Amino acid sequence: MSKKVLITGAAGMVGRELISVLSEDARYEVVATDINAPENLPSIIRFEKMDITTDDPAKLIAAEKPDVIIHLASIVNPPKGSGREFAYAVDVTGTKKVLEAAVQNDVDRFVVTSSGAAYGYHADNPVPLQEDDPLRGNPEFAYSDHKRQVEVMLAEYRGAHPKLEQVILRVGTVLGAGTENQITALFHRPRLLAIRGSESPFVFIWTKDLARILSRAIEDGPEGIYNVAGDGSLGITDLANILKKPVLRLPASLVKLVLGILKPLGLSQYGPEQVGFLQYRPVLDNRALTEEFGYIPEKTSRDVFEFWRQEAGL
Repeated sequence: MSKKVLITGAAGMVGRELISVLSEDARYEVVATDINAPENLPSIIRFEKMDITTDDPAKLIAAEKPDVIIHLASIVNPPKGSGREFAYAVDVTGTKKVLEAAVQNDVDRFVVTSSGAAYGYHADNPVPLQEDDPLRGNPEFAYSDHKRQVEVMLAEYRGAHPKLEQVILRVGTVLGAGTENQITALFHRPRLLAIRGSESPFVFIWTKDLARILSRAIEDGPEGIYNVAGDGSLGITDLANILKKPVLRLPASLVKLVLGILKPLGLSQYGPEQVGFLQYRPVLDNRALTEEFGYIPEKTSRDVFEFWRQEAGL
């Protein structure tokens, strides 16, 4: 029997890649949802408009009765002019609306993309981080804090509604052909910015690997919580060597001071809180993904970055 799969945030980078994978799998009837339809939507995939900040989830999920929900909707790069309230309405309140609709309509499985950011950006984070390490998302960093809050909510639902299986994917930095965001903007600069004394290693996951992991999570992969990253990590020195660019290493106190001046003047989108983001990036252990979930990423972190670099023309 085929399963009906409903995807939220289907128009985003990961959603489009997942649709490409699922459109080739006859086992699934796929309903893609978002504010706007994904570009180049295959004819086999049906689109339904859904704004998760409204009562759309309750109505649409009741009408569709999906077997599985893949919840991708999240604010990674806030639209210009939007505040933290908007991000919270999507990330936290929106997730609650989708979760509640899943429970009310006897959905079998809820698959959600969380983030390594849920662990927080802290000097004393274990390296690498494992799934049973505490979630300490930074309150000053909306994305990190919201991912932590969502995971607290998911844990409450696991206790109250054990019939709803959960697959939680704590994802590293996602890169693929054409990926451009506030992180990749750092790599386009003439010099890479680093905080003196910190290599701030990145772990990367290829968009196609993540899409395949999400596809496996529909039914073949076991429920549970999994870090998602390619093997290995790359520090600022590694990235600079690959890009053949110099590194500007500045004291943390100086960067905080400068950003504290520039942001209120509208001369920088980043504030002093961004320094922790540059210093203490979470490094994810992917052992559970490979050994328990049963997926070995095709590309290592280095492979992913090299692929993105070539596609970006750097």
